[in-house]
Formats: sequence, structure tokens, C-alpha cells
Amino acid sequence: MYRYETHLHTAPASKCARATVRESLEFYKRAGFDGVFITNHYLDGNLGMDESEPFDKRIKFYFDDLNEGRALAKEIGIKVFAGVELTYGGTDFLIYGIPDEWYAAHPEILRMEKTEELPRLMEEGALIIQAHPFREASYIDHIRLYPRHVHGVEIINACRKDIENEMARIYCEKYGLLPFAGSDNHVAAKRARLAGLEFPYPIEDERGFIDAFFKGDGNIFTINRENEVDK
Repeated sequence: MYRYETHLHTAPASKCARATVRESLEFYKRAGFDGVFITNHYLDGNLGMDESEPFDKRIKFYFDDLNEGRALAKEIGIKVFAGVELTYGGTDFLIYGIPDEWYAAHPEILRMEKTEELPRLMEEGALIIQAHPFREASYIDHIRLYPRHVHGVEIINACRKDIENEMARIYCEKYGLLPFAGSDNHVAAKRARLAGLEFPYPIEDERGFIDAFFKGDGNIFTINRENEVDK
């Protein structure tokens, strides 16, 4: 089986990340993964650059980590794919299948309500997953669910508590959405638990990933590496 990390943050693009692109890719290569999706916080989230900076500067900064990953992919021997994590008040969405240049050409999405933005992205061919929908944190005022504006739900997030993941699973099942999983890794080798999707054949690009996912060829997997985590 070919294993893929679907939810990964890197520094400095994501302000909350503590591992660089190289550190992250080298870790996943050692861990036996075939590829990773770099899904840093977009300009509406925890970007590692002040929002007062011009859009052009921020969008370049945002994609610098992804482009570094693409450049390192062959050297390290792991595939690197693009993803984006959109945010609204602590409610997050993983977006796959939209080209970098589309985001650069459409700054207006930053002014849209998510109920307008998400359908727009679907029209462009995106796969949309609501990440950790039942996450609880001091900065989250309340839980928001968008069952009519997503394709699937992250029912296993390796950073979240079991009860949060179980509630996500029930939500996903009751609304007939597609189950998804990811590590939400911000710290590379210091992450004790991992999760993602595995396929019986290699994924070559983002569109291939989306097609394989919709066909039902992906299986959720988890890894517990508490005894080998880097301290």
C-alpha cells in the first residue's frame, strides 16, 4: 500500500508550525510514506506573515513552503502535493485540487462567506474536507458544521482527542459524507500519532488523488509511534 499524509503544516508559512519543510519531508521519508500534502494555513488563517502586508507579498510567502517542498521532493525521494487549509473562526477546511495560480488570481475569496466560497471552490473542481469539526479550544467560540458545503469529514485527526474524532465519525456517517483522515502535523518527528490515507497504487498528482478518493480506493490508517517519538 502507498501511504500519504493529507494534513501537514510547515514553518514559516504556518505560524503555528515548528518544523521546516525539509525536516518534515525527511521525517515522512524515514517513516515510509510515499507522499505528503502540504496544507498550510491560508491567508485567512494562521499565516506566518502579518495580514497588513500586500496580498501579492502574502500569497508568495504562502506558496514558498510548498515550492520548497516540490524542489526537495526528488532529492529526498518523496512526493509532494498541494493542499490548502481555509479558516473561519477556528473552523477549518482542507482544499485539494486547486492550482496555485488560481488562488493568486482570486484574492476576492478572502472576502467571501464560507457558504459562498466553498461552493465556488467546488465549481473549480476542488475536493473539500471539513477538518477536525468537533475540535475544542479556548480560541474557538463555538462549533460550526457545514454538511451541505463539503464532500467529506476528517473523522480521524491525529492531534485530536478520541471523543472529538468519534463525534466527527458520527457526523460524517449521519450526513452521508466521505470519511477522511490526517495527522495535522506541525512538528514533524515529534508527532507521536499519525494518520492519513493509503491506496493500492501510487498517486501521481492532486487530480489523481481526488479521483482515487472518490472511487473509494483510499483506506484510512493510523500509526502510534509514542515509543519512538523524537523528544
